Amino acid sequence: MFREKLFYRIIFSFLVVFVVLRGCSDSLNHQLNINKTNFEVSHLGDTIEVLLKTTGIYEVTPDVSWIKQQVGSRSLTDKTESFIIASNPTASKREGSIIFKLNEITERVIIKQDANSNISMNTDAMTMASLMTIGWNLGNSLEATDGTSASETMWGNPKVTKGLIDAVKASGFNSIRIPVAWNGYIENNSSHKISDSWLNRVEEVVNYCLENNMYTIINIHWDGGWLENNCTLDKQEENNVKQHALWTQIATHFREYGENLLFAGTNEPNVENATQMGVLNSYLQTFIDAVRSTGGNNSYRNIIIQGPSTDISKTNELMLTLPVDQAENRLMMEIHYYSPWNFCGMEKDESWGNMFYFWGNGYHFEGSDRNANWGEEDYVNSQFALMKSQFIDKNIPVILGEYGVFKRTLLTEAEQTVHEASRLYYLEYVTNRARYYGLVPFYWDNGASSSRIFNRNDYTVTDKQTLNALMNGVTK
Repeated sequence: MFREKLFYRIIFSFLVVFVVLRGCSDSLNHQLNINKTNFEVSHLGDTIEVLLKTTGIYEVTPDVSWIKQQVGSRSLTDKTESFIIASNPTASKREGSIIFKLNEITERVIIKQDANSNISMNTDAMTMASLMTIGWNLGNSLEATDGTSASETMWGNPKVTKGLIDAVKASGFNSIRIPVAWNGYIENNSSHKISDSWLNRVEEVVNYCLENNMYTIINIHWDGGWLENNCTLDKQEENNVKQHALWTQIATHFREYGENLLFAGTNEPNVENATQMGVLNSYLQTFIDAVRSTGGNNSYRNIIIQGPSTDISKTNELMLTLPVDQAENRLMMEIHYYSPWNFCGMEKDESWGNMFYFWGNGYHFEGSDRNANWGEEDYVNSQFALMKSQFIDKNIPVILGEYGVFKRTLLTEAEQTVHEASRLYYLEYVTNRARYYGLVPFYWDNGASSSRIFNRNDYTVTDKQTLNALMNGVTK
C-alpha cells in the first residue's frame, strides 16, 4: 500500500514538473512580431494597418483617445489590425502609441500626426454667432460632481460616445454646449491642479464635437456651487484665485485648438444686487484675463460671459458695465430662459404661484385654472428685445445657453393632449423669437424623459415632436 501511494506521488510530481516546464517553454516560444512600428499621419487623419505575426492571444491598447481600433478580433496566425486616426483639431503636432502585449512581450507602435495648418482665429464674435443656427446641451453628463471614474454616469446617463454626438449633428444641431464640472477632479487644493485624466476626457468629448464641425462650448458649470452660489464679498478673493487657476489650466490644455471651440466662464452665477454684481464682474474679469494670458489661439478665441443669474431682467438692470477684454470683438453674453417657470419647470404649487400646464395663444384649456396668466408671447418678445438693445445692437452677441419645458403627466387625456401641444408651441415660438432678435438658442437636454430628444444608449431620436418643433423654429 505504501509503495502504491509512493508511486502515485512520484507520477503526480512528474506531471506537475512537466506542466510547469511546458508552460515555461510555451512562454519562451511566444512571438509577437510587428512589421512597422512608426507611422506619420496628416492632420486630416487616416486609417492605418499594422501587420503582425503572433503565436498567442494578445491585447491591444491605444494610449490616446484619437486612435481607435477598428477591428477587435484576434487570431493565432498572421494578422492585420486596423486603426482610425482622427483628424487633428489643433495647431500642434501630436503623438500617440498603440501598445501590443502578449504575456511578457510588449511592442509599441508610434503614431505621429501633423499639426493642422488650416487653424484660423479670424472669425469675430458677431460673425460666429451668425453662423450658429441652433445648439444642444449635453446635460447631466460631464458636469456630474463626485470626481470619480464613475461620475460621468452618476446622474443616470451613459458615458458620452461619438455615436451620440454624430446623431445630434445629423439631427440638425450645428452647435453644442458641454457643461463641465472641475472641482471634484482637483488633485491639489493649494494649487487647484486638475487631474490630467479628466482634462483628457473632456478633450475626448470636445473632439467628438469638433470632428463634426460643430461650434463647441465648454464651461465651469454648477460644480458644487463653489463660485455661482458665492458671488459674495467674503468669498471674492478666494474664488478669484481658484477661478484663475482653473481657467489657466483649461485654456492652456486647449490653447492650440481652433476657433470652433469657445470657453464660457461660469454657468448661472446667483446675483441679486449691485454688490454681488460687482463680485461677479471680478470673477468674469479673472476668467478673461486667465484665458488671454495663456496666449496662442486663446489670444483671439471667442469667449462667453454670463449675466447675473443668467436672468434677462437682472442682466438688464444690474449688468451696467462689462469686464474688459483686450481682444477686440471677441466677447459674447449668455443668458438662460425658463419663463414662465410655472410652465417650464415648476414641480409643485408654491406660495408665490401655481403650476401652469397650458401656454400660448390658442393653447389654453377651457375652464382650467392652469392656463398661463403671464409670460406668454408678448413677454418673450419684450425680454429678447432687451438683450438685443443692450448687447446685440452694440456688437456683442447673446447666447441663449439653456431653455426648455419639462413634460408633465396630467390626469385626463384631453388635458394631456393640450399640454403637449402647448409645450411644442412654446419650444417652436421661443426658438423662432430668439433667432429673430439675434440670440443663439441652445436647447436643454438632460437625458431624462422629461426633456430628452435622444436615447443616449442607441442614439435614436426618442422625441421627434420636440426635435421638429425646434427645427421649425429655426426655419420659420
